[in-house]
Amino acid sequence: MLYRNFGKTNEKVSTLGFGCMRLPLIPGGDATNIDEEKSIKLIRSAIDKGVNYIDTAYPYHGTGMGHGGASEPFVGRALKDGYREKVKLATKLPSWLINSRSDMDKYLNEQLERLQTDHIDFYLVHSLNRKDWDRLKKNGIDEFLDSALKDGRIKYAGFSFHDKLDLFKEIVDYYDWSFCQIQYNYLDEEFQAGTEGLKYAAERGLGITIMEPLRGGKLVNNLPREAKEAFNEADIKRTPAEWALKWVWNHPEVSVILSGMNSMDQVEENIKIASETEADSLTEGELKLIDKVNNIIKGKVKVNCTACGYCMPCPAGVNIPGCFSAYNNYGMFGKDETYNIMIRRRNQEASNCVKCGKCETHCPQGISIRKELEKVNEVFA
Repeated sequence: MLYRNFGKTNEKVSTLGFGCMRLPLIPGGDATNIDEEKSIKLIRSAIDKGVNYIDTAYPYHGTGMGHGGASEPFVGRALKDGYREKVKLATKLPSWLINSRSDMDKYLNEQLERLQTDHIDFYLVHSLNRKDWDRLKKNGIDEFLDSALKDGRIKYAGFSFHDKLDLFKEIVDYYDWSFCQIQYNYLDEEFQAGTEGLKYAAERGLGITIMEPLRGGKLVNNLPREAKEAFNEADIKRTPAEWALKWVWNHPEVSVILSGMNSMDQVEENIKIASETEADSLTEGELKLIDKVNNIIKGKVKVNCTACGYCMPCPAGVNIPGCFSAYNNYGMFGKDETYNIMIRRRNQEASNCVKCGKCETHCPQGISIRKELEKVNEVFA
């Protein structure tokens, strides 16, 4: 395993981190029914092979953004038997639930109990956007972070981000952050913080964690035929996952990439790639090839959805990520079978939308979900 400095913290973090948002589930159960036996084996195997960054959050593997999910308590159990001491643990303050200064302490203290630990190594203010950021400032987020750092409940303060570049820079400059977490992959160089934000934060000494390096798996599972053919032109044959991960790790500003690994094959493949990939290791020809694939895909994708699930549950029963996944498959491949099989059969289709707009208040990507669902319905009706 390779390690990089985590910004001005001078901590050494594995270039691959284990993201605990998409853990294996027990068949037939909902998002809270984590397959604990399988998931513990995956996490501990990754740690045994050198991964030392474990990431979770308050709502992960939950039934909605307003409730604590099953991921944090599971991670607490997974890190027993000496594994907690081997890793840097990251979790996140649920910013959308904060309405007072006391709420901040309430949730942090609850998270410490759920994770069965006396401190969080890397504590993030979760999924910042303009609305939540203004409310957090009003309620004293800087004083809270100062207090939690001073009393040792957290070791380093950071934030994760889902909004526009100008707000990202404003947040970076507002507080003495140690690190940040942004979405970044070869399709998202100009999306949200993007490359400019990446460099802006790095220049100010922040460690940088990357989420969605495979864009919710789409850069592996949903590549258009033309994109696969382009990758096959390369002298060195690599999987789509390897191309995508190597592109992100090629940036020296990146400290750690999060991957939501849910099979042992994924753990082993990602660790192998991580162990072989240094910064600035791709050739000019390889970078041009990835640009070619980028252009192919961008010409086909219809909705910029990463299936994070923050929009769920829908009060009208629409499977929003599922609808957009089918719509994007239709755009990339000209057809899609999953809409009838997985969406309509379960009465989760786009036509159920009542246009309440609740989903749009939680969407990190800022998607006009109601308008896009109308387009989905037009295609599949």
